[in-house]
Amino acid sequence: MKKFKVGIIGCGRISRFHGMPVAAQENATVTACCDLIAERAEEMAQQFGCKKTYTNFEEMIRKEKLSVVHICLPHYLHAPVAIRAMELGCHVLTEKPMAISMEQAEAMVAAAQKTGKTLGVIFQNRYNAGSVLVKNCLDSGRLGKVLSAKATVTWCRTPDYYTSSDWKGTWDKEGGGAIIDQAIHTLDLMCWFLGYDIDRVDCSLANRDHQGIIEVEDCADGLIVFKNGVRASFWCMNYYSHDAAVEIDLECEQGRVKVTAEEARVVLADGREMIARPNPNESFDYGGGPSYWGASHLKQIDAFYEALAAGRQPEINGELILATAHKMIMGLYQSGKERRPISFAPATKAPKTRKKAAK
Repeated sequence: MKKFKVGIIGCGRISRFHGMPVAAQENATVTACCDLIAERAEEMAQQFGCKKTYTNFEEMIRKEKLSVVHICLPHYLHAPVAIRAMELGCHVLTEKPMAISMEQAEAMVAAAQKTGKTLGVIFQNRYNAGSVLVKNCLDSGRLGKVLSAKATVTWCRTPDYYTSSDWKGTWDKEGGGAIIDQAIHTLDLMCWFLGYDIDRVDCSLANRDHQGIIEVEDCADGLIVFKNGVRASFWCMNYYSHDAAVEIDLECEQGRVKVTAEEARVVLADGREMIARPNPNESFDYGGGPSYWGASHLKQIDAFYEALAAGRQPEINGELILATAHKMIMGLYQSGKERRPISFAPATKAPKTRKKAAK
């Protein structure tokens, strides 16, 4: 079996959620790690079972003849590094967000199409057991039409979280705050459930508890209106006492849905109830990290490498995310900054996935 030679670019705390799942793949191996801080790259390399470390990602790709890289860098570097890596012959799996602007994300998709390389973006919560149950119930029609939806994210980001970083809390490097960093997965799930055919968004941004510390929002709320008339509301903030479980509620013609963290409860109008929780047998040791990150990073990375081996696009690819999650997030920021509703035309429905990817 041919193995993909993989490099990890960026060795901060999120890198273990990429390196450890790659190390567990049958058809991939972590060949090298790259970070501007050499000691950090060496620490992660040891954890991932590789010996080569670099401080320059282009040098790493060339010398090690890599076929795949995982990008675990500050948000503003996702696009330029992904584009260059694809130009150098690598498939790319990048952490969220895809980029910090529509222009950057469009350039990433254009580079993937030009080079024939695969571009994947991490949105692992679509693989949660609760998410799968809800999506299946909605797609099967058992819940009937969705009447309304809401999402809530109340987390905690202390001043130290921002002051210890040279990019967090900035518009030009992080691209935003509570929406793009904390609430992005929850907003993506809610809109994924509803089909992503968005008509308009109306968003308010505020910095209520981090004045003088960050430029971006620590609180946001808004309305997402879909072309079928469904209205979805959201509220997110990061000055709560702790990272509370995220919540998504759907009210439907034939029942209702409650998503709490990775768990989902579906109650049908006839009284039947379905519950999906994380399977303890699917737990995965990433070598540390937040407890709420579960095994879904592993599931998405498994699916990414299965797609590469089969020569097809992964289900969650750059083209799809550009047209759905990223367009929605950028629309919310435009609305919040300009203090007006933003209409979506054409619709944000996902494009058909291209079937083949270069090997």
